[in-house]
Amino acid sequence: MNHHPPLPLASRSTIVLIALLQGLMLYTAQEAADSWPFNHICGRYCWYSWVLTIPTAVALTLVELRDRRLWLHAVVGSAVVLALATWIGWNLGGGATGLNDEVLLWPFSISMAIAVFVTLPWWQFRLQHGHWRASYDALFERAWQNGLTLALAVAFTGLTWLLLWLWSALFQLVDVRFFRDLFREDAFIALATGSLFGFGVLIGRTQHRAIQVTRQVLFAICRGLLPLLSFIAVLFVLSLPFTGLDALWRTRSATALLLTVSLLLVAFVNAVYQHDSERAPYPLWLRRLVDASLLALPVYAGLALYALGLRIAQYGWTLERFWGVLVVLLVCGYALGYAQAVLRRRGRWLQPVETVNRWMCWTVLGAALLANSPVLDGVRISVASQTARLQATAPAIRTKDVLALRFELGRRGVEALRELQRDPRVSSDARAAKVVVAVLAQEARWSSNGLDDIDDGIRDLGALRRQVSVPGSLPAPDADWWQALLDRKLHTAECLELGAKCVALRRDLDGDGVDDILLCRVRERMAPSCSLHTRENGLWQDAGTLTFYRDRYGDDAKASTDALLAGQIELSRSRWPRIALPGGSAQNVDEPARKEQP
Repeated sequence: MNHHPPLPLASRSTIVLIALLQGLMLYTAQEAADSWPFNHICGRYCWYSWVLTIPTAVALTLVELRDRRLWLHAVVGSAVVLALATWIGWNLGGGATGLNDEVLLWPFSISMAIAVFVTLPWWQFRLQHGHWRASYDALFERAWQNGLTLALAVAFTGLTWLLLWLWSALFQLVDVRFFRDLFREDAFIALATGSLFGFGVLIGRTQHRAIQVTRQVLFAICRGLLPLLSFIAVLFVLSLPFTGLDALWRTRSATALLLTVSLLLVAFVNAVYQHDSERAPYPLWLRRLVDASLLALPVYAGLALYALGLRIAQYGWTLERFWGVLVVLLVCGYALGYAQAVLRRRGRWLQPVETVNRWMCWTVLGAALLANSPVLDGVRISVASQTARLQATAPAIRTKDVLALRFELGRRGVEALRELQRDPRVSSDARAAKVVVAVLAQEARWSSNGLDDIDDGIRDLGALRRQVSVPGSLPAPDADWWQALLDRKLHTAECLELGAKCVALRRDLDGDGVDDILLCRVRERMAPSCSLHTRENGLWQDAGTLTFYRDRYGDDAKASTDALLAGQIELSRSRWPRIALPGGSAQNVDEPARKEQP
C-alpha cells in the first residue's frame, strides 16, 4: 500500500507559499497590534490560533489542490479552532487589567497541537482513500511521518538561521553591518522563517526514504532502552512495600515523575511494537520483563492520581491541578488498556495494544477539545473551588489566595472576587475585607500596592492563641506575654503569619527562678526556628534566637519535631564559663567531641 502519493509541482509550490503566508500573517498581527481585530484579545487569539494550526495542517495533508475534501476539512477545522479560541479569549476579556493569559494560553496551545496531530492521520487517509476506515498500520505510518516531518522542518529552519547568523557575523568582521541589520528586521524574520519552515515541510514530505531511515534509528534506540526502562519501573514498584509512600509525598514532585515514567513506557512500547512484524522483538524473558512493567503501569497512574487528590483535598482545584487530573486520567486509560493487553495474550505479542491506541486516540482528541470549551471548563471548576475555600476561611484569607482569583482565572475570577467582597463572611472581617478591596484595585500581578501592610499576619488575640499551641505538660504563658507578642513588641519567630504552626514552651531556662518562654515555629523539611523571651523589670524582652538544625532526617526528624511540640526539650549547660582578656571580648571554650568508649 502506498501511503505517500506523489506531490505535483503545483502542490509543492503551494506548501512553501502557505508557510510564507503564515509568516506574513504573523508579521501583520505584530505590526497592526493597535488595529482591529488585533486590538482585542479575542481577535488576537483567533488570528494566531488559526494561522498556526489550519495552514500547517493543510501543508501536511495537501496532495491535489482541486480536492474538495481537503478544503472541507480546512473549513471544519477552522470552525472548531475559531470557536475554541473565541471562548478562551472571552475568558480573558471583560475589561479587567493585568490578567495572566499564560495559564490559559499554554494549555490551549498544547491542546490544539495535540488535536491537530491526532486528527491528521485520519484526514490524510480519507483524502487518499475516500473513507475513514483506516487500518492501524496506515495511521501509525502517517503519525510518525507527520511528527518527523515537523521535527525536520524545525531543525532545517534553525540550522539555516545559524548560517544566516554566521553570514552576518563574518561581514561584521570587516565593518559591513548591512546583513546584520537586514536579518534583524521583523519583516525579514517573519518571511524568512515562514519560507524556511515551508521548505522543511516539503523536504519531509518528499524525502520518504530519509524519514523512514530516521524512524528506524529511533525505533532501534527505543528497542534498546525499553528493557532498561521496564526494569526500572518494575524495581520501583517492588520497592514500595519496603519504603512506604510517605517519602514519595514529601518530594512534591511525585506526580510529574510518575507521569514521566508512564508516558515513556507508552511511547517506547509503541515504537517497539510493529503491526506488520511476525517476529517478536525480544527473547521470551525480556518480553516478560516488559509485560511486568506494563502490569505496573496502573500502579504509577493510580499513585499519580492519589497524589493529585491529596493536593486537591488540601488546597482545592486550580487550573494546574485540573489539567494535571485530566492528563493523569488519560494516562490511566493507557495504563489499564496496556495492562489488559498483556493479560489477554491473544495473537501476536501486545497485539491488543492496537485497539487500545485507537480508542485512546479519540479519547485524547475529545479531552483536548472539551477541556478548552464550556463543556469541561477548568476555569469554572477552579473558580468555584477557590471561592468556597475563601468563604470557609474568611478570617484567615491570604493575599496569594485572593491574587489567584484576581489574576490567574480570567474575568470570571475577578467577578467571583467581587461577589466575595459582598459576602457577609468576608465583609464582617475588617482585615479580610481590606485585602479583597486592595487586590481588586491592584493593576498588576506583582505590584505590592500595600498588600504587605494589610496582610501582615494575625491581629486577633483569640486567633493567636489558636495558632500557637501550649504543651499540656507545661504552664500557659501569662496574658501580658500574649499581648506583647500580638503587638509585635517581641520577636515573633514568624508565628503571626496566617497558618503558621508554632509552640510556646514556658520554663525557667537560665535557672534564675523566673520562667522564660521559648517560642518555636515548626515547618516541614526545615529546622525549627525559635525566639527566646524573658522577663526583665516586669516586662517581656527578647533574649535571643536559636535554630534546631537537624542531624537526622525522615522518621527520626519527625520524632524530634513531635518531641518539641510536646515540650520535651533537654537543657545542657556549658562546663566552662566565657573567658576574656582585659579590653577584649569574652569567648566560649570550644570543647572537643567526646569519643565513645567501646
